[in-house]
Amino acid sequence: MKRKNNLKIKEKSNGQDSKQIESYFAYIVALFVSFLLISNIASTKILSLWIFTFDGGTLLFPLTYIFGDILTEVYGFKKAKKAIWIGFFCAALMTIIFAIVQYLPAAAGWENQTAFELILGMTPRIVIASLIAYLAGAFTNSIVLAKMKLITKGKYLWSRTIGSTVVGEGIDTIIFCTIAFLGILPIELLIAVIISNYFFKVGVEIIFTPLTYKIINWLKRKEQIDYFDKNTNFNPFGLK
Repeated sequence: MKRKNNLKIKEKSNGQDSKQIESYFAYIVALFVSFLLISNIASTKILSLWIFTFDGGTLLFPLTYIFGDILTEVYGFKKAKKAIWIGFFCAALMTIIFAIVQYLPAAAGWENQTAFELILGMTPRIVIASLIAYLAGAFTNSIVLAKMKLITKGKYLWSRTIGSTVVGEGIDTIIFCTIAFLGILPIELLIAVIISNYFFKVGVEIIFTPLTYKIINWLKRKEQIDYFDKNTNFNPFGLK
């Protein structure tokens, strides 16, 4: 297995090796963005399942963190950062289109405006909460995993996939629920939603750890890369 630092990867910018590094990246990003957008729409419904109270997007959203782990672990923070920003702009575009459609006049005889607004209507508060929480959580998850990989010298994959999710999902859940629902939901229900969302998401990460192992190891063999973020600039907004 070849282990490449930042400098070596930058030098492999052309030729067969560079194409090999990119071979599965686009597919993973496509799934990552799809799961993100679907979970945003599903989050309009609050569910009660067993002892958990959470929004519908929680069923799928934790898997975006698994994709974030895979991208960072295999391709490094720079590639994961690109995927995170692609997801952000796709989510923002979806929000803008839904808002435009919501406020355009309905055709005569179409009586589903209220239903459309309830499910796909985007209030500014929810949009702001979703986008801020997504960026904060996704980048925290990626940065924590990349730094833990250096600390553990590439060993104990489970510790960084779970550890990064514990931190990233915590930040994401608290920011989203607080901005979106504070003053709308009763405090007791808000706290229940935060706690249920958090433990459910982390639980999903733990349950899927064996599958995450298989996917990451398979990708490393196929791509012939095991990226270590040495001397990486972890600024999410940096252009270099």
